Amino acid sequence: MLEEEEVIQEKRNAVSLPRVQGQISFQDVTFVYQDGAPVLERLNLTIDPGKTVALVGTTGGGKTTLASLVNRFYDPQAGSIRVDGIDIRDVTLSSLRDNISMVLQDTFLFDGSVYDNIAYGWADATEEDVIAAAKASKAHDFIAQMEQGYDTVIGERGVRLSGGQKQRLSIARAILRNAPILILDEATSALDTKTEQEIQQALDEISKDRTTLVIAYRLSTVRHADQIVVLEGTEIAEMGTHEELLRSGGIYARLYATQVS
Repeated sequence: MLEEEEVIQEKRNAVSLPRVQGQISFQDVTFVYQDGAPVLERLNLTIDPGKTVALVGTTGGGKTTLASLVNRFYDPQAGSIRVDGIDIRDVTLSSLRDNISMVLQDTFLFDGSVYDNIAYGWADATEEDVIAAAKASKAHDFIAQMEQGYDTVIGERGVRLSGGQKQRLSIARAILRNAPILILDEATSALDTKTEQEIQQALDEISKDRTTLVIAYRLSTVRHADQIVVLEGTEIAEMGTHEELLRSGGIYARLYATQVS
């Protein structure tokens, strides 16, 4: 993670990143965790604005690391990551992250109301905005059935909610932020099939017209991605659409066959 002292120093020279179109470019990116072997080596990848790119591969192949670099949770040891052609190390962290929404497998919720959890981090949100986001994420119906509706306190980490309900609130939060870049990190992998299908519909809806980076274990959830990138052993092993990768009979085809058999 970036050290606090480094972040403070960075802010003295960094500029504010305006709202972006959403092109993301990894240029000769190498990343090594402390005292470890390289996770990524001289990786090159460009994601065009508004496109959905899925990152797949075996555990430890660098999928989450690649997404974490976009948010600057870490910086690469070599190479650069650019958004709309701007090196993200040259802009403030706050302005970079204002352009990014994330939905994670491990949902962050706090001991407050449903309303506050959805509106978290977006001070200008109105009640109408929050309700609209909840409807778009398929959360409004179960919220309305709660005794206190949007004022219901959900407990630490959303202990009073099911896994599917937690994810719906997380998606509602992402919708409310309306950021041009969306990162989905195995957002449905811990859910049952029925709940996954319902939430996948909400995720597909909010991905429209956004640059979306999807990290997926269940390959059935990324069949319709504009591009699927297979990471293997620090580099991109394959890249193409679902149909192209199945026809090639490589790593993706074998992984997919294993999951559907």
